Amino acid sequence: MEQADSFQQSACDVLKQRFGYETFRPGQSEIVSAILQGRDCVGVMPTGAGKSICYQVPALVFAYGDQLGSQNEWAFLPAAALTIVISPLVSLMSDQVMALKNSGIAAAYLNSRLTFAQQEEVLSRARAGAYALMYVAPERLADPRFLSFAASSGSIALVAVDEAHCVSQWGQDFRPSYLGIGDFIRSLPVRPVIAAFTATATPRVADDIVRLLGLDGPLRMTTGFDRPNLRFEVEQLSDKKKLARIAARVLANPGESGIVYCSTRKDVERVHEALVAAGARATRYHAGLSHGEREVNQRAFVNDDAPVMVATNAFGMGIDKSNVRYVIHHNMPGSLEAYYQEAGRAGRDGEPSDCVLLWNDSDIATCRFFVEQESGNEALTPEEQQLVRASQRRRLASMANYCMTTDCLRATILRYFGEGEQAGVEQGLGLDAPQGCGNCSNCDGDVDAVDVTVTARSVMRCVHELRGRFGKGIVADVLCGSKSARMREYGLTNKRTYDIVSDSPALVKEIIELLTAGEYLEISEGRYPLVGLGPRAREAATDEFRLYMKRHRKSTAATGRAHMASFGEGVSANMGSSGASNASGAVPLSTEEQQELFERLRQLRKRHADEEGVPPYIVFSDAALRAMCALRPATDDEFLAVSGVGPVKLKRYGKAFLEEINGER
Repeated sequence: MEQADSFQQSACDVLKQRFGYETFRPGQSEIVSAILQGRDCVGVMPTGAGKSICYQVPALVFAYGDQLGSQNEWAFLPAAALTIVISPLVSLMSDQVMALKNSGIAAAYLNSRLTFAQQEEVLSRARAGAYALMYVAPERLADPRFLSFAASSGSIALVAVDEAHCVSQWGQDFRPSYLGIGDFIRSLPVRPVIAAFTATATPRVADDIVRLLGLDGPLRMTTGFDRPNLRFEVEQLSDKKKLARIAARVLANPGESGIVYCSTRKDVERVHEALVAAGARATRYHAGLSHGEREVNQRAFVNDDAPVMVATNAFGMGIDKSNVRYVIHHNMPGSLEAYYQEAGRAGRDGEPSDCVLLWNDSDIATCRFFVEQESGNEALTPEEQQLVRASQRRRLASMANYCMTTDCLRATILRYFGEGEQAGVEQGLGLDAPQGCGNCSNCDGDVDAVDVTVTARSVMRCVHELRGRFGKGIVADVLCGSKSARMREYGLTNKRTYDIVSDSPALVKEIIELLTAGEYLEISEGRYPLVGLGPRAREAATDEFRLYMKRHRKSTAATGRAHMASFGEGVSANMGSSGASNASGAVPLSTEEQQELFERLRQLRKRHADEEGVPPYIVFSDAALRAMCALRPATDDEFLAVSGVGPVKLKRYGKAFLEEINGER
């Protein structure tokens, strides 16, 4: 018990001295305590909740033990134990190690970018106890040299698995290389503590993580998926209007950092070209670019030289940039897991940030095509591949529902991940919108819930009459009374449901997608998807059935909120009045003087970052700069009171920042 208390005190000392934080965030203390007591853990924590602290702090306690009392020399002493961090992307390793070194912590990474000699040097230094943490890619676990190092080392105290959902075939980003982690752990001469972390795991995926990694009675800590500082917005727009909306948001605050996700390389090129032509400092990232160009562009974004990144989903996993103020999706992703992970790259520093999803019907068709064209994992049987594909279709239906629902967008996300009073209930279909969060486009008065129950019942009758033999285009044409030749050719003009609705075919197709999202209908696989009845079809015939569709208010544009304005001052004003900043704990800048000081501190931060060759957010986060503007520290002790400032950063940057804050320059 005394040892546990000693470790816990050491953890608090590390948190303050090395990372500059007075207290742990929710869930962090429990995970750190469990790891220090030798217990395996699974941490399901949203992006920005501080997953890395959960293994970095124990790593330092394991490595340096009682020597933590020395604030000047302890980081350079031989390590007593090593923490291995398994991370899927090289960019994450580089940024994490850079940030650790900036805080005076001995760390290294081992990946394919290092030469053979450099890799040997890292392993040699690790054997000598030079590092507290070493980051490796999952593929490295099969390297004979690394296996030899691990097998001969009895000093591995902790194995931390980042992005642990990649181990599960039911997750949105399954990676076969993750399946080897369990075997690697079992091969070690002394079993270390295992801690697995992810931001997007449903209960089923969390169960897979425990089973496939061989965790032993782990603490399962889910801190909650809610990110109060994020404002969620969804709007259905044509491709042409999407581009205009994105350009307006980017140009409204040209110094802000943001990511624009596109589903295809072609769209990335088109959006990037338009933003650059409009005067935005934007760069791009997709698999069609050379490795060198991707590296240069990524570094320009991370260093704030090109604040806007236009990219496919090949970009971002593992990017540790904390000051991303908005993430815009030009296209709908294929699952809520993927969307929440990508959108969650906004506001990692806790500052108010926007997550905007623009979509149209063609996005759903594109996602459905990708699901059916995916080759699958060769390690799975044909039956298992069919199950995985069926799971992907269900995730796509939930994603489409998020776009269409009239429910609170935040509540829809939380229910999907098993949180909230209605966890496990279908998200928002047939339900009146609840009180809501007040910080999403469905809750702030921009949209109306239109009752489309009558048309929805007609769709169900038509699909039943056609016996699932046609796609949604034919279903819509039948209901709307199309006079096309194929109606007569197929004998569809004689159907009882022919020409019984007055809505447009486009609206009917949207209702078909909404019914599919609720599992009232099913859309088949194949090149020509067919619409049939789903497992909940009978429920649509009951008196209780209601279906609502979202419609943006036409008068909104006149109020300055919709379309172009909603991506500029309109969004900023809403963010300031929505309560998001208070809910997230962010410090608002309430005066013009504070705003001016914030900009000067950003410029000072950029100069230091450029001199040291590190990203600006590694020097200080935006949240720390805002706190400096509000607190106006004048002494070293007052500067240390700023969250995110520790002794190392005080020594390195304190004099320059205190002079800037107090007008001594």
